[in-house]
Amino acid sequence: MSQKRESLLENAERLFYENGFHAIGMKRIISESDVALMTMYNHFDSKEDLILEVLKRREERYFAFLETSLKEDRHRNKALSLAEAHMNWILKDGSNGCMMLRAKEEYASTNKEISDTVIAHKKNLISFFQDSGFNNNQATGLAMLFEGAAALSEVLEPKEVSKELIDTIEKLFHE
Repeated sequence: MSQKRESLLENAERLFYENGFHAIGMKRIISESDVALMTMYNHFDSKEDLILEVLKRREERYFAFLETSLKEDRHRNKALSLAEAHMNWILKDGSNGCMMLRAKEEYASTNKEISDTVIAHKKNLISFFQDSGFNNNQATGLAMLFEGAAALSEVLEPKEVSKELIDTIEKLFHE
């Protein structure tokens, strides 16, 4: 991947996460990425195409982050390892909530592809848990707990939310 494309994606993700999608214009992304307007449009046909690529890459990184937690903690409770990884993701990235849900909220009535991408991500989360050995009810429950923790981290102290999530996971998923 070209360095300029990477810069566009990294800066766009940061700006979208910090400010929302509609609040950030292409001029700001281009300026902070230190690229020309034509460079941006050589890589992305539109702002929405850029958003879709940002969401796709973020999802890939998130699932890789969760996957790594399972590989590193082979002898621990899988649900606990995943919950700790999820909260580390939130603590590392800040507490602006779920970027995916923000994209759906901002584009629900104007861009079906973005909305469908977010819906697929949430379904992929449940599938990821199922592929990790949890049954459908457990996978859905984990997704609900993770989503709730992400939402609460927007309004409560994320470290406290993390503690509560870990306590809940230990009670519900003891092995």
